Formats: sequence, C-alpha cells, structure tokens
Amino acid sequence: MTDSRVDFHARLSTPGDPICAPDWLALREPADAVARATELLDELRGRELRTVRDLGCGTGSMGRWLRPSLPTGTWYLHERDATVLAIAARDGGIPVPGDLGETSSFAGTDLVTCSALLDLLTAPEIDRLAELCVDAGASALFTLSVTGGATLEPAEPLDVDYAAAFDAHQRRGDLLGPDAALYAVEAFRARGYRVETVASPWRLTQGPLLEEWLRGWLSAACEQDPALAAEAAPYLHRRLADATLTAEVPHLDLLALP
Repeated sequence: MTDSRVDFHARLSTPGDPICAPDWLALREPADAVARATELLDELRGRELRTVRDLGCGTGSMGRWLRPSLPTGTWYLHERDATVLAIAARDGGIPVPGDLGETSSFAGTDLVTCSALLDLLTAPEIDRLAELCVDAGASALFTLSVTGGATLEPAEPLDVDYAAAFDAHQRRGDLLGPDAALYAVEAFRARGYRVETVASPWRLTQGPLLEEWLRGWLSAACEQDPALAAEAAPYLHRRLADATLTAEVPHLDLLALP
C-alpha cells in the first residue's frame, strides 16, 4: 500500500533556482564528474589556458574536475551567491561576485567554462555570452546542460507526464531550458566558431542523489501542472521502495573553438 502522506518535495534543491544549496552541490558533484565528456578536453590540450572564467561556479566543482586534466593559469570564479563563492575560492581563484549580466568583457580570457548553467538562461543571454567569448577570442567549454526527456526504469505510465511537465517548467517565462544547449551551438556557429558536442547523461541508481533528483523533478513538474500533485506522493513512495530503480537524465556538453 502506498502512503499518500509522503512529502514529495525537494529537500536540498529548488528546481530552476540559480541559487543552489552547498549540500545539493556536494551531493551531485561525483555524478557530474562521471558524466562530463572527457573527450572534449583533447581539443583543449596544447592550447595556452592562462586565464579561465568559470561562470556560475557554485562551490568550484568544475575547477576541481578540470584542473587535474588541463594545465591552466588564473581562474576567475563568477557566482551570484556569496556563500558558495566563498567555498569555491578555497581552492584558489579570484572571486567575481554578481550575475553574468554584470560582466562587460572577457578580454584576456583563454577559456570560458560553466556547468549546469545554460538551461537557466534566455536566448538573449546566450547570444550575449557567445558575443563576449567571440570578442575575446576565448574557447568555451559548457557542460551538463539539461536536454529534457528524463527516463526511469522500470517505467510507469506517469513517467511521461512528469517528464513533460518538468521540461515545460524548465522553459517557463523566457528560459530556454532543455533547448539551451542546441541554441548555444547555433549561436557560436553563427559567429564562426567550430563546435563539438557530446552527450553527458546522469545515470543514477538508488541512493541519496536519485532521491533528491526525483523529488526536485516532481516538485517542478507539479508546480508547472498542479493536477499532477495528487499522484506525486504515492508515486515517489513506490519509486523509492523499488531497489532496482534507475534514472537517466540527459545532458549535453559542448566545446566551442575560435
């Protein structure tokens, strides 16, 4: 028997919120590291990466993943949340508080990078980001952009409804959500850059990250379509009770080169 009293809401994360709790970032960091497309780094080897800008750096997980693989120089850590920015700065780097919109130039930058950021941006914001990179002649490595269509195994009929509502939530307002990565590809190509992409899905098994992701997925879906809330708690209860449950969350990594 399912328990309709189970709270299905996210505990550590707020889906769609650019401000992320340190506990949520710590929970997802190992899965992020496994999912990112290491083959894209081959194109960066041999290039001088004296100055790197890490946009929406969070607690600095991108730097911890990238620095051991590529020789880099000075890192600028761009982040709007002072709490996580302070954590990122412990690993070295120059903190740059504030939003991307407050950055007027990437002059002198060799590489611009970010993780799980593009899907939180609008089309004009991605166009501006591409312009800043092009004006600076900087390469761009953008990882873990959500592309939508998450799937669970074993499957249930409700999966499709929650996935569609979640993807719609990601596109709320003017946000590009699951369309952001491919929009960025075209934005850079239109400006003369060569772009490569590699799929970088999360593949989750039962555990704390799968539970928190599932809670966040349901929270966003039900915010988008309140009619789905009635089944969300029993659905979560069933899913978490199944030791064989797995989830695949599609993402895309892209490398844009002058």
